[in-house]
Amino acid sequence: MEAELSEMGKDLQILKQSLPETLVQDPIILSLHRRIEHMADIAKSMPPKQRSKVKDMSGEVVDSNPYSRLMALQRMGIVQNYQRIRQFSVAIVVGMNKTDAAVQTLSDINPDVVLESYTLNITTMEGFDTFMESLRNQNFGSTANGTGVDLVLSCVDNYEARMVVNQACNELSQTWMESGVSEDAVSGHIQLLIPGESACFACAPPLVVASGIDERTLKRDGVCAASLPTTMGVVAGLLVQNTLKYLLQFGQVSPYLGYNALKDFFPTMAMKPNPQCSNLKEYAAAKPARDAAAKAKMESETSSATECAVHLDNEWNISVVDDNEMESTDVQGSSDALPVGLVRELPSADEIQKPLVGETSTSVDDLEELRRQLDALNAD
Repeated sequence: MEAELSEMGKDLQILKQSLPETLVQDPIILSLHRRIEHMADIAKSMPPKQRSKVKDMSGEVVDSNPYSRLMALQRMGIVQNYQRIRQFSVAIVVGMNKTDAAVQTLSDINPDVVLESYTLNITTMEGFDTFMESLRNQNFGSTANGTGVDLVLSCVDNYEARMVVNQACNELSQTWMESGVSEDAVSGHIQLLIPGESACFACAPPLVVASGIDERTLKRDGVCAASLPTTMGVVAGLLVQNTLKYLLQFGQVSPYLGYNALKDFFPTMAMKPNPQCSNLKEYAAAKPARDAAAKAKMESETSSATECAVHLDNEWNISVVDDNEMESTDVQGSSDALPVGLVRELPSADEIQKPLVGETSTSVDDLEELRRQLDALNAD
């Protein structure tokens, strides 16, 4: 629309140049010019047009396909089936009054995603119950643990809200990822929490909380925490990357990954549950069933990995072979003859290293002949 109005303005300007001077100031011409300028200003202030939903994900490389580069991961064998990303449901917990704005922004970026917004305080009893019901909601599908989401992402900014998310996920045996940025905005972290298998958020509380200090008393009037969008962007990118690896089952999912912006340091570690944590006792009785399920899952993954090819056929003719096969091929091919019609210009390394028969005696005879020739020259 903005381009069409710009063309109309140019046409009007050409028309005014072709008219006599007396008609250029005609009220109709002036009114038309003002209306075009007004409509151009409105068009500039309008939000960009949202693209239509994509029914099927395709690897076709065209400007209208937003998934072509993502589907390339499947062609390269990194991800087995990228289309599965549409089958997952993820709950993102953010600060209050941010949910509606986040839904609007995400809808504009990707209209293919179905979004639900809950604006509530999860640290209250009523808010916690609503939060639990939203996780149990199976409108978009169900998971093995009976909830309606495959993963919970915690993006809250205080310990109290994190403990609420921790309690809810422990009660539902829901896997979740925690993330945060330090108060000085130069460091952050992400953490994968699997109830009963890894340390929950209560197993290793922050030093301030473990010391018995109320974090709310640390905030002073007129003083706010620092904010560095670059640090937040790095931590958010690490969180989303870990989420994709977890859902699509490729690469190594980091149990804990830190980020120090001042030294470009990325520490990683794995934390086991604290034996003294009260949440751990709730999983002791269910441990045999959980171990059996994990064993069955591992066996199924092993069998599927054996049946499936190491890589898919691709347009680049890239193939993956076993290192042992390469070594055996090299050993066998070292003594193979050249194809018919080809000869070696230089001897091979093996032939050079082998002493020739009679080589020593020939060298001695040549030396004696050379010495006789030198004696004859000296005698002359």
